[in-house]
Amino acid sequence: MSLPCHPAGNYSFVPGIAPYSCGVISNAGFEIVHVTLQQLVSWRDGFALIESFLASEQRPRAALCAVSLRSPKPFTFEGFAEFNVGYASVLKAWGVFVHGVNPVARTNVVPANLPPAETSLYGFAFTRPCSAGLPATFVVAGAGELPEGVLSRDVICFLGDTTREGIANKAVFVMSLMEDRLRQLGTNWAPVTKTNVYTIHSIDHLVAGIIEPRIGQAGLHGVTWHYSRPPIQEIEYEMDLRGVRTEHMI
Repeated sequence: MSLPCHPAGNYSFVPGIAPYSCGVISNAGFEIVHVTLQQLVSWRDGFALIESFLASEQRPRAALCAVSLRSPKPFTFEGFAEFNVGYASVLKAWGVFVHGVNPVARTNVVPANLPPAETSLYGFAFTRPCSAGLPATFVVAGAGELPEGVLSRDVICFLGDTTREGIANKAVFVMSLMEDRLRQLGTNWAPVTKTNVYTIHSIDHLVAGIIEPRIGQAGLHGVTWHYSRPPIQEIEYEMDLRGVRTEHMI
């Protein structure tokens, strides 16, 4: 089954829920470039920054394909939904929606130390032309221990279990989500260049016993632990992935 394609963004995507897609992958002749900010900026100001950066790269707004946010504290489910309405409205105004669907992938987490005063832009990704024949590049959106496409406290996997075993069970569940998104994008672990974990719980036993055995050669690039909380209360463990050739820090 073919993925929906962004007609002006030069990438395809796995549809997700209203505020974001599950992942994006470059179309032939294009690559996804990841950009990280050295200093956070408020998310609304961040869109102005993104627009200016894209213009400097001679790329349209539609080239934006992924966004990474940092928030001051975990939302309630209701608060998360309210934030997402405002966030999605900006992308809709940008004209990046495809037949009413938001194609832009997203990760939004809460740093345990030095959280921002307001939800802020941490990074983004965009498409640009590349040499013909190069492998596709991709971003898998962040996901915690919720079944795909559902935002409800009632279905949090292993709800309230923050024991060593409970966090391991959550990690197994999230790994399966990541693998399913990779499959839907038409790729696998081999070309992953960045494996991110977001949790305040120790991951020593997770890396050795769960993550590394499943990610194969992607483990050559290590696993990056962000001492952070997922964006919604009572979710304890989140991951995202990307496989790119080019990373910028601005």
